[in-house]
Amino acid sequence: MQPPIILLKEGTDSSQGIPQLVSNINACQVISEAIRTTLGPRGMDKLIVDNRGKATISNDGATILKLLDVVHPAAKTLVDISKSQDSEVGDGTTTVTLLAAELLKQAKCFVEDGVHPQLIVRAYRQATNLAIQKIKEIQVKIKTSDPKEQRGLLEKCAATALNSKLIASYKDLFAPMVVDAVMLLDDLLPLKMIGIKKISGGALEESKLVSGVAFKKTFSYAGFEMQRKKYKNPKIVLLNVELELKSEKENAEVRVNNVEACGGSIQTSVQHLTDDVLGTCEVFEEEQVGGERFNFFRGCPHAKTCTILLRGGAEQFMEETERSLHDAIMIVRRAIKNDAVVAGGGAIEMEISKHLRSHARTIRGKQQLIISAYGKALEIIARQLCENAGFDATNILNKLRQVHATEDGKWFGVDINNEDITDNFAACVWEPSIVKINALTAAAEAACLILSVDETVKNPRSGQGDQAGPPAGRGRGRPR
Repeated sequence: MQPPIILLKEGTDSSQGIPQLVSNINACQVISEAIRTTLGPRGMDKLIVDNRGKATISNDGATILKLLDVVHPAAKTLVDISKSQDSEVGDGTTTVTLLAAELLKQAKCFVEDGVHPQLIVRAYRQATNLAIQKIKEIQVKIKTSDPKEQRGLLEKCAATALNSKLIASYKDLFAPMVVDAVMLLDDLLPLKMIGIKKISGGALEESKLVSGVAFKKTFSYAGFEMQRKKYKNPKIVLLNVELELKSEKENAEVRVNNVEACGGSIQTSVQHLTDDVLGTCEVFEEEQVGGERFNFFRGCPHAKTCTILLRGGAEQFMEETERSLHDAIMIVRRAIKNDAVVAGGGAIEMEISKHLRSHARTIRGKQQLIISAYGKALEIIARQLCENAGFDATNILNKLRQVHATEDGKWFGVDINNEDITDNFAACVWEPSIVKINALTAAAEAACLILSVDETVKNPRSGQGDQAGPPAGRGRGRPR
């Protein structure tokens, strides 16, 4: 009898085959269950407390998954695609995670029935290409030649992004503010040139946009109260030497924001200052905002920059407001760079679902079933929007399927306000088509990646068991 060949270290955990694949799919389902209820305008928020006791309130998918500290290797893939969606387009982080988990759920029954995972992967990739072609075919281009029309459309995209956030009731204030902020930037639309300062106290309605740089007042010297608080076209010197004692944080903040904006160059001495090394701006002003004194540099000539001053009560609320504004800013930037939009509220997903199901009937073999299952998975967005709002999801989905089967029904989605369906394009629920394309691509790739894994090998941690290391010494080599 041949002795067993041992390749792996003792204690290594190895699991493979269909049970392993099903286990990975189940882990991804748990991730989607954690953030499922945060989707849409009626989505709930999550309160997450980290190991240091810091509480975070959010309904942003990427933020929640980042704070959950997921350890399962397959489930981490969903966390990664959520982060990539956040950094790439800013919004749709919950959508992409739900889609990936639902694609895996639909694939699970095929895997258990013995269909080879590579067949499913090939069909999913084919279905994704068909879905992207359909989006590009029906997307609506923005007329950038008319600034007024373009601005209106950008505001609607920002309002749609803010609809599902904690500050949805203030979208009429923040949507135009976000569009103004992005419009103040140069052609490259650099995100770092939009500063957001959180000032506790006051009401959220007191938040405002400053066209220029704003930072907390750091100058305090004898008689400063008597100085003028406003200067027109002042000369600004940028020094990296201490003129007074102040905190390191304030030093860095002033230097980083103003070198780029005001022009001039950094000086190491106050001697021999000439005009060519000095910066300038149109107006310098010192103002009281809440309990703090702020310096405002408006009309900076060398860089187009702006600062949003956020007011509010609880720190967690202001942090969530900042995250919400970040998402809206990213959406507006994407809408400017990619001038095409589609209707939100589950409309585009239902239209693609109908398209894939009708296309699947023209294909022979197992691909027909798998592409049809992909189409069914896309219905999760409309279904979840209904469930989060407390509607009868089955009834509304039946209505949507019926209306999408007609020629004029392609933009119909869930009407959150009236527990019905409506033409979401006419209702101005608009999203940049690039958001949907990116979400579908990322979700399908994540699902295909997890389906491609048929074995997981976990090495034992060092320090476990008696064989983990050399025997302990007795100190100075003396026997006891």
